[in-house]
Amino acid sequence: QVQLVESGGGLVQAGGSLRLSCAGSGLTLSIYAVGWFRQCPGKEREFVAAISWSDISTDYADSVKGRFTTSRDNAKNTVYLQMNSLKPEDTAVYYCAANPRRLSRYEYDYWGQGTQVTVSS
Repeated sequence: QVQLVESGGGLVQAGGSLRLSCAGSGLTLSIYAVGWFRQCPGKEREFVAAISWSDISTDYADSVKGRFTTSRDNAKNTVYLQMNSLKPEDTAVYYCAANPRRLSRYEYDYWGQGTQVTVSS
């Protein structure tokens, strides 16, 4: 059974940092493109960041560029989202997703259950 499990969310003050983890089971994340998304109550889910299976390419939403970094540790079958200089508007449930094709802002086959990130002002 394929599972993606996010962890690392929590409450942080504005300007602080958090690192989210996306651990895979039932699939080898090193051969998947992995994306990060977030959703606030009453809003549509939005793309945050993505990393290609080869690690050659990354993509970031303009709203997080320069503050967030995604990376992977293949030995741990885990992808990370390092979030620095957090702002209250970054508050959301964050999801990771995987697809066995190219890096994408839209097309993902597997999704995690989400982890809450709350940034206080």
